[in-house]
Amino acid sequence: MHCKGWKSIYYEPSKTAFLGSSTISFNESMIQNLRWNSGLLEVGLSSFCPIIYGVSRMSIPQAMAYGYYAFQPLYSFPLLCYATIPQLCLLNGVSLYPKVSNPWFIVFAISYISSLSQHLSEVLLCGDSFRTWWNEQRNWMIKSVASYSFSCLDVFMKRIGIRKANFILTSKVIDEEQVEKYKKGIFDFQGSKLFLVILATLVTINMVSLFCGLARVISEASYDDMFVQVFLSFAILTFSYPIMEGMIIRKDKGCISASISVISVIISIIFLSLGSFLFY
Repeated sequence: MHCKGWKSIYYEPSKTAFLGSSTISFNESMIQNLRWNSGLLEVGLSSFCPIIYGVSRMSIPQAMAYGYYAFQPLYSFPLLCYATIPQLCLLNGVSLYPKVSNPWFIVFAISYISSLSQHLSEVLLCGDSFRTWWNEQRNWMIKSVASYSFSCLDVFMKRIGIRKANFILTSKVIDEEQVEKYKKGIFDFQGSKLFLVILATLVTINMVSLFCGLARVISEASYDDMFVQVFLSFAILTFSYPIMEGMIIRKDKGCISASISVISVIISIIFLSLGSFLFY
């Protein structure tokens, strides 16, 4: 529509213009995001790619904005690398990042802190709370490694003809128990095992790497070398606390099932074993 000359404005009337219901369960939220991002990536890879088709018909900043959303699912690949490779190196005593005493460490620290600070300031300026920012960070990480990954896989399978285009409906049925959990900020992990396996596996890898790697760091006194990798694993686990809670602490029907936890542990052992083999 913008390529045909339509103009958009940001309009926020004092009276609510639209009301609707959003997904509140983990499974439905992941399915909805998978559908959205799969469609966006298909547009990005089509002849209507915003970076190519859009540039000649709209301003470059606007085309870049559309391009950002079109290729957003590709975030999953660098995030999967960040969630596995530094942890594997930490477990094997291999330093990837500058030492704390290295001047380049400041660059990494400023980049990370400024990114979080920008998002926090945007949330607070919109009238929301610190808790909203925290939840958005957690949800972004979960979506990026779960629904984004499967969005890319979905598009790839459609491209090579393995999977046909279809429309997956999102259930909007109200479950009172899910509503209560949602209000309390408790994740309901009932649903697709595929999403949960990848999340539980990454959490397991980070738990093993953090505890074993930290023990190695303490024994070798290599704090200066390995600080960033220890902090990275700690940060991932902090944001992923609902996943750990669902795997270890919770016993209600909305927790992560034992079978998924076992599968994730097996995959983690295989990954860490094969990865460690590369360092010998």
